[in-house]
Amino acid sequence: MKIRTAVLTAAKRGHTHLPLQTMIDREGYPQTALALQLRELIDAGIERVGIVVAPGQAPIFREAVSGLGARIDFIEQPEARGFGDAVRRARDFVNGEAFLLAVGDHLFISTNPDKNCARQLLERAAASETAMAAVQATHESEIGLYGTIGGVLEDRERGLFRVRHMVEKPTPTQAEVELLVPGLRSGHYLCFFGLHVLPARIFDLLDAADDGNGPVGLTPALERLAQEETFHAFEIEGRRYNLEARHGLLLAQLALALNSRHREEILEHLVRLLAKA
Repeated sequence: MKIRTAVLTAAKRGHTHLPLQTMIDREGYPQTALALQLRELIDAGIERVGIVVAPGQAPIFREAVSGLGARIDFIEQPEARGFGDAVRRARDFVNGEAFLLAVGDHLFISTNPDKNCARQLLERAAASETAMAAVQATHESEIGLYGTIGGVLEDRERGLFRVRHMVEKPTPTQAEVELLVPGLRSGHYLCFFGLHVLPARIFDLLDAADDGNGPVGLTPALERLAQEETFHAFEIEGRRYNLEARHGLLLAQLALALNSRHREEILEHLVRLLAKA
């Protein structure tokens, strides 16, 4: 299963500024968060990226990724009807093929020296030939920010889990009852990383989940997909940084810096700051 196309969602009202923030990359040069996200996808082998944006936002986003424009299409979400509806807008762009879905308000930093996070997921999905969600073990104090899965460990060596159930932003009490995964540390759950490999039939499931009365979520459609076919979760070697979270941009920038060739310099500055504090 060769994945050539990616969809990146950046249409969430009130948060469209996040992908446009300037950050310092691993080489010490300024880039927008959006450009960093796109480089992640392109370096993983993606040929075309459809970016879902709010109405009127395409020119601003196009300017933020100068030099990458030939690989990018912009897709408008006319109304703010939820994450699932934003994904649904990419139906024609995907054109019946399986695709990589990435969220636009996260940065991903791999701890694998040879493969970025997107490439890890794409290779694992290709080997399994199944729909797959990247996941990260997350403390119960943070699970209210993420979709969370319940399932069973299928292959420890490959970091694969068989998904049985998923809940969007559960409470710790709900997670304890419904989403425990054997083998995780106490108080930790497998939460979405922000990267998915999905079949084109997800669009039909999103249509079925739309009752016309409110936002369309992605998680209910993924839950239905997991009931109808094999759906795996893959624990990525890396960390996601949610730019929307409190201090999210700061933490993402620190993580980038500590993952760069300037690591020693940054650590030295941090030690000095901490000594003064």
